Formats: sequence, C-alpha cells, structure tokens
Amino acid sequence: MPEEATMPLHTLTRRHLIAASALAAIPPALRAQPAPEKITVAGWSKPITEVMPLLAEPDKGFYKAQGIELAYVPGAGGGDAIRNILSGQADVAFTDPGSLFAALDKGEKLRAIYDIYPRNVFNVVALKSSGITRPADLKGKRIGVYSLASGTRQNLLVLLHQAGLAERDVEIVVTGLLNFAPLMQGQVDATAATDTGLAVARRRGVKDVNVIEVGDSLPVSSDLFVVREAVFQQRKEALRRFLRAYRNAAAWMIAQPDEAARLAVTRAIDGSDPSLNAEIVRLRNASTVSPLTERAGLGAMDLASLQKAADVYHALGLVSRPLRLDGVVSPELLAAP
Repeated sequence: MPEEATMPLHTLTRRHLIAASALAAIPPALRAQPAPEKITVAGWSKPITEVMPLLAEPDKGFYKAQGIELAYVPGAGGGDAIRNILSGQADVAFTDPGSLFAALDKGEKLRAIYDIYPRNVFNVVALKSSGITRPADLKGKRIGVYSLASGTRQNLLVLLHQAGLAERDVEIVVTGLLNFAPLMQGQVDATAATDTGLAVARRRGVKDVNVIEVGDSLPVSSDLFVVREAVFQQRKEALRRFLRAYRNAAAWMIAQPDEAARLAVTRAIDGSDPSLNAEIVRLRNASTVSPLTERAGLGAMDLASLQKAADVYHALGLVSRPLRLDGVVSPELLAAP
C-alpha cells in the first residue's frame, strides 16, 4: 500500500500545501511548460528572403511564444505546397489561389485560412527589343516559368486566356527561380515572374524591359495559407495559434524592415546582399497589406475577390467546373479565441 494512503489526513494535507507553496515560489518562466505542438509549413519556394516571417523564428520566437514548434518544407511552386499537405508531409500549404483552385477542381477537400499577400504580385516581363507589350503579343513565344506547379504558370495562363490564347499557343519553358538569365541570354522571349523576382533581376543588371502586370487583369490575392479539411477540423486550436504567430511575425517585418533584412543574411539562402534584402522586404510588406487588412487585420480574406477569380478560372477553362468558395474560405481561425 502506498505510504500516503496510511498517513493521517492532516499530515497529507500539510505535505501537499508545502509542495504547492514550493511550486508557487518557482518563477513562472522556470516552471515546466506544455510541449510545443509542431506545425509544418509546405512552402512554394526554398527558404528565401521574402518568407522571413517564417524564417526568423530562431531569432524572434514568435511561434514558440504561441506554443508552436515551426518546421518548413521547401517546394517548387504552389502546386508542390498543395501536394505536400495532401501527402501528409506538411500541415499548412503556402500556395497561390490558382493552385488551390486546381486542387479543388480535382475534388480535394481544402480550406483557405489566411491571406498572406492580398495583392497580386505576378507579372510577365519581356525585353523592350522584343516588342512584347501586351498579352496578345505572347502568341508563338517562348515563356519562362518557375515550374509547372507554380503561380507563375497559373497567372501566365490567365493572361493568355484573357487575350484569347491557350497554353498550346505558346511554348512554356521551366527555368527555375533564376528565370531572368534565360531571358537575357535569349533562351526565352518573356518570363513569368513576381515583383521580387523582377527586383532581383534589376539589381543584377536587367533593364529596358516591358512589364505586364497580371493584377491589371486579375486583382486577387497572390498567396494563401491552405489546409486539408481533416486538419482544419482536428487541429483548430493549434492552427489558430500558428496564425496568431504568423500575424505577429508579419507585423514585425512591417514595423522592423531593417532588422528583417539583416536577419535574412543568415536565415535566407538568397540573403547575402543586405540592401537587396531590404528591397525584397519592402515589396513583400507592401503586398501584405490592403484596404481590407487596414480594417480587419493582417490575413483577412476577401471572399468576393477570391470567388471572382475562381469564376474567371472556370470561364477561361482553367478549371473544369464552377467552384463555390463560401465553404472553402474560412476566416474564423483569425478571430480572437
């Protein structure tokens, strides 16, 4: 029989009171804390400067403060990010709306829970000497994309279709993230990119270019956090804390861009140039905010805008059926618990 079971009640109570008093005397910071819950983010890219709100964790501890152990799985496009959550290699996908629409079109059960970049940052860039100034000029041309699973390809297809062209009317060339070298070397006639990709290219000597902004044709979010329906249902509290941490990290990068640029030197694979880091951080900060986020906070999702984009994808034949997003766009995890 345990020793405590044979003790008088007053002795047992006194021992527990002493133990409780001793615990109360321990500073809260030194008490045992619950084990952090792991959340793995599937990225569309390698760990590059523009995703510093995910990379600064060893220095800033935004996720640890919310009881989250953060991990990052790199990818080569938003489609990769979706595949990594569908295969169970990650919990949250950092992906573009086009990749989300494509997965929904195939019957996948997904939820969009946070708008990372409410502004469309995609573009198509061509040298001025090419004469390419509008989407219709892309017919018969070779066009670079990051990967076939990337938002660059998805947004290029939007431009083509709105100009009455199909994918078969151009030659798509996979160039990887360093897609401006093939442009300068004449291997492609134009390249699909983003604002930060163009900023890097200009720093490296690319000039005299025409830029076709996809946002002029389709003003919709560039990237979202997306999860599987099962993860959404089973891990709401952990996801809520993850989003709170990401929102805090994004707010930090907006408030302290110089610090983010400095930390990118050691945390991002492309961060060796602090002045270039600062420009990339500035561009990403600009794409993180919108009139909606000014009213509703970072991460707020615009259902009407996303639904309009899904309707455009269907009208252009980029998805095979109409998509209803009112059951997909789920902002409730952004609300205070």
